Amino acid sequence: MAGHSQFKNIMHKKGKQDAIRSKVFSKLAREITVAAKMGMPDPAMNPRLRLAVLAARAENMPKDNIERAIKKASGGDSENYDEVRYEGYAPGGVAVIIEALTDNRNRTAGEIRSYFTKAGGALAETGAVSFMFDHIGQIEYDAKVASEDAMMEAAIEAGADDVVTTPDGHEITTSLEGLAEVSKALEAAFGEAKKSKLIWRPQNNIAVDDEAGEKILRLIGSLEDNDDVQNVYANFEISDALVAKMGG
Repeated sequence: MAGHSQFKNIMHKKGKQDAIRSKVFSKLAREITVAAKMGMPDPAMNPRLRLAVLAARAENMPKDNIERAIKKASGGDSENYDEVRYEGYAPGGVAVIIEALTDNRNRTAGEIRSYFTKAGGALAETGAVSFMFDHIGQIEYDAKVASEDAMMEAAIEAGADDVVTTPDGHEITTSLEGLAEVSKALEAAFGEAKKSKLIWRPQNNIAVDDEAGEKILRLIGSLEDNDDVQNVYANFEISDALVAKMGG
């Protein structure tokens, strides 16, 4: 199994068990506010805001919270956040990309650097590892919304790059620029997607032993627990035994 999907499953399960829901909502609200501040406060007219709202709904964020975050952007009292991408190396030479929204670059950089140092890794310059990933759009639908053929036909007609259908659902990939348009076209055909977002997909995964794997998962846990960090991506592969041990 690919390490990236394993990592997602492990961290998702851990998140459901341990994470404080208010922290999840806080991060989603921050992205909604930033997106609304950068463009129109109407999701129909602002592709980034639309994606942020979809992400919030996927986590069952209350409608009032979503509307409050949008209004905050036009209220003049919202914080100014910088979008920052950090890149680094985890144990085993694994590449890590972190996306953050911060109101204090020095604080966030210092905290992230300390996580890497503690894990036995190192923070690197921006661009040091991102060339090992593809920055793409990803849309997810439940399997029941359409047949494999129907989803493939609609997605390709909308301009998607690929569709992978499994018993768990449909995963549609698009170019960076095409996500909003493909997402809108598929919504017209099948309703609102389960998820629609930009991701960094590893071109290849690095197999690591269990000792390094545990350190990497702890590093990712620390990063995701940071209030400023929005998303974490890594290109590693771990053993089934470690997956079982970590609760995957």
